[in-house]
Amino acid sequence: MDKVKDTRSFMRIVHRYLGYLMAGIMAVYAISGVILIYRDTDFLKKENHYEKVFEKNLTEKQIGEETKIKNFEVTKTQNGIFYFKEGTYNSLTGKADYTKKELPFVWDKMTKLHKAKSEQTLSPLNTFFGVCLFFFVLSSFWMFPPKSKVFKRGMVFTVIGILIALLLTFL
Repeated sequence: MDKVKDTRSFMRIVHRYLGYLMAGIMAVYAISGVILIYRDTDFLKKENHYEKVFEKNLTEKQIGEETKIKNFEVTKTQNGIFYFKEGTYNSLTGKADYTKKELPFVWDKMTKLHKAKSEQTLSPLNTFFGVCLFFFVLSSFWMFPPKSKVFKRGMVFTVIGILIALLLTFL
């Protein structure tokens, strides 16, 4: 194993091996993040057909919640049947017949990495990922001696990166 001589060597060693550990996790986050950018389009989505029986006499809002269709809107109601863009719901029988465009199973699960809440099983992975990324930020400042040209240039790029992130955040 590598020998730890001082803080700089410690940071470099941990940065290196933690980087290898995180490479796979970061690849999954990167791919799923790119897919999430196009979540408002039909990119990679396939149409799935559903025939389900819900409770009878649901309201328009309840139908939307049950079907989990975004921007759900009933276009017409006739003889107890609610018509909407994606299908129908019979309030007398509770039968719903509708289609939804959804990501395939694997892509859907990967994109949920970005949406995990504290009570979900993915939250420890998200926390670990965030802490590791912050460690990479801090440990990168120990990669080169502070008086070196590379370090000084790196500081300029760091400031530019912060300014770009703030600018795009507040536009």
